[in-house]
Formats: sequence, C-alpha cells, structure tokens
Amino acid sequence: MHELSIACDLVEIAEAAARTAHAEGVAVVNLKLGVFAGVVKEALLFGYDIATKGTLLEGSLLKIEDLPLVIYCSTCNQESQLPSIQFFECPVCGNPVTEIRGGKELELTSMEIIEHAYQTA
Repeated sequence: MHELSIACDLVEIAEAAARTAHAEGVAVVNLKLGVFAGVVKEALLFGYDIATKGTLLEGSLLKIEDLPLVIYCSTCNQESQLPSIQFFECPVCGNPVTEIRGGKELELTSMEIIEHAYQTA
C-alpha cells in the first residue's frame, strides 16, 4: 500500500508549511488527484488518518479534487477528456493517442490552518 507512504510525505510537507506559518494546527488539506496518478483515493484517505497521528494535522480533513484524464490528439489538434482510462483513443476521430495532458496530478494545493487554538476552562 504505497498510499500510506504518499500520505506520510503529504503530512510531512503540510506540517512543515504549517510550522513555517506558525500555525497551531491544520483544519483542512486540499489535494488534486488525477485519475491516472496511480493512487487509490480510499487508501490515501485511510493512510492520511494514520499519518496525521501526533502531528499538527491530526484531526484535519483531507479534501480531494478528482481530476479527469485529458489527452491531446495530434490528428484533431485538440485536447479531449477521456471517459475511461481503458481506451486511449481520441473521442472525436477514433485515432490512438499517446500524449497525456492531465490526469496524473498529485498536488497539495492549499491548507486551512488554525492560527490560535482556543481552550475552554
């Protein structure tokens, strides 16, 4: 399950950024995940909960934006979104395509940090 390793790396990067911002915690981490990134979303979410234990991100929410597979067809000279990762054919002309323009992303895009944690007595 390499998703746990990815989650650990994600938490390490996010925690370093939060510490640099002098945050007391992190509420939300936003991630873009391409359908062709080779990452199982559910496994990443599970690994994230494990990886955040004992960090500034513990209890935070990982929000994942799913990104489609986008290809470029040199015959049609246009980008298209593929309905499936099973068939690399241009949906317009039917020719095979090899150039992927989107869908392999794994990108931490933003975080919502907690500047001051309030405690109740």
